[in-house]
Amino acid sequence: MRRAIGLLLVSLVAVALAWGLMRLGGSVELRVGDMFIGVSMPVLLIGLVVLFIVLHGLLVGLRALIGWPARARARRAARRREQGEAVLTKALVSLAAGSADTARSEVRRARSLLGDTPQLLLLTAEAERMAGREEAATEAFQALARREDARFIGLRGLLRQAIQRKDWPAAQALAREAEAAHPGAAWLREERALLAQRTQDWREALALAAPETPRAPLALAAASQETDAERAAELERQAFQADPGFTPAVLAHAKRMAATGSPRRARSVLEQGWATAPHPQIAEAYLEGEADALARVKLAETLVSRNRTAAESRLLLARVALQASLTGRARSELEALVESGEADARAYLLLVELEQLEHGDSPVARAAEAKWLRAATAAPAEPRWRCGNCGKAHAQWKPVCEACGTAGRIAWGRQD
Repeated sequence: MRRAIGLLLVSLVAVALAWGLMRLGGSVELRVGDMFIGVSMPVLLIGLVVLFIVLHGLLVGLRALIGWPARARARRAARRREQGEAVLTKALVSLAAGSADTARSEVRRARSLLGDTPQLLLLTAEAERMAGREEAATEAFQALARREDARFIGLRGLLRQAIQRKDWPAAQALAREAEAAHPGAAWLREERALLAQRTQDWREALALAAPETPRAPLALAAASQETDAERAAELERQAFQADPGFTPAVLAHAKRMAATGSPRRARSVLEQGWATAPHPQIAEAYLEGEADALARVKLAETLVSRNRTAAESRLLLARVALQASLTGRARSELEALVESGEADARAYLLLVELEQLEHGDSPVARAAEAKWLRAATAAPAEPRWRCGNCGKAHAQWKPVCEACGTAGRIAWGRQD
């Protein structure tokens, strides 16, 4: 209805204009030399309108003729894009289905239609990797890495390849490039932290460690690599403060304190370490240099005073008491330990030694010794520094297991 009314109004305006032109009087004359042209005003106006329409049509046609190649190219590009997207979908389906050869074929077709877009380069790399063609995948990742808009994607692919072939130095270099290309990526920070441990770059591993990562072992490992004594001492202090129960950090920090002329502070560090997590090596360091047996008993009592009933405390007191021939004191400590249910083979072997010291070579001593030896055989073995990955025992803590090369898995405890 509205269109009909609009058409009627346009018709009325056209009729009114035509009627007005017919009633318009006057003429237009043009003289050029001897030539004379005279035209009435209505005719002139109609002629001008016709001329405008003709010229406009010519200009539109000329513009259409000039733009025809571009429009043809655009139509062809649209068709190629449509075909390429269809082929790309087939390639994605083939990748999802695990058909490597089909995926590679479809990706090549898509690249011929769409060119080397970042998406297609990534699909090319994944298809080549699925087909076991790592060199071709590397080329695709390198092409991605050369593009400013897809550099991080290419570097991530190259980093994954380096990790798979265990080329740790190359992987670490690629991780740093990726960090520069896309700073702050959480995934990359985790990868860099793992790579720092793999390459035993402990300072970087400490700097990149997540909040929940134990920092004491990393700080102590970093201290062992420091050539500057002050920086090494600071890292040892950090390790001790991060975990006063980590025996290697306790020993290293105490040794540093003693070396710098602070024996009291060194003893305080050892006492704090024992109070947090008793360890035989702490007792060795605390009693070192004291030859008198009775004085060693007093030192041991001072060391264990804040953790008196711990199994390691009772073992230490029993051992130093035996060395001082305080057999009654040693027996009370060992029997209390056995009653607590925390005794291991060391406690029963000390009881064997105690029976020999008290009774000598007598039937009573031999019977008691046999009893305690049987108990030692059935008791849990003494704790050791052991790799949680391969189970190898170590005399001392180390940041990396010598047997399997795993970092950060050596811990103090009994073998399951």
